[in-house]
Amino acid sequence: MIKEFKEFAMKGNLVDMAIAFVMGAAFAKVVSGFINGMVMPVVGKLVAGVDFASLKYILSEAQIDASGKVIAAEASIKYGEFITIMIDFILVAVVMFMIIKAINKMKKKQAEIPATPPEPTEDQVLLREIRDLLKK
Repeated sequence: MIKEFKEFAMKGNLVDMAIAFVMGAAFAKVVSGFINGMVMPVVGKLVAGVDFASLKYILSEAQIDASGKVIAAEASIKYGEFITIMIDFILVAVVMFMIIKAINKMKKKQAEIPATPPEPTEDQVLLREIRDLLKK
């Protein structure tokens, strides 16, 4: 059983998929940082200085006792975060689409390149000579 698992885990496709998963997660963090740090402040400024991270619909306020201790946390729908995450997702999807499109274009170009015909073997050369002599 351990031997079978080792063979399964070391198959090329599985290792490639694991590497792609790790790189995809790192790419998602880069995109999130870009969106949160650069895009959303600009978008917020364009829509009258709105901070999307703070946009929420409060269902119930937080309850605090006289000493300042929180009895019940605030319940809210954080739609600003959702908007940010959707922009994140769309940007990642567009980039992945462009990468896949470029890869497919490169594969198509490689398929269009005609392969040079292989050199004829000695037997083929000899058979051609015999054929040519018989034609005479």
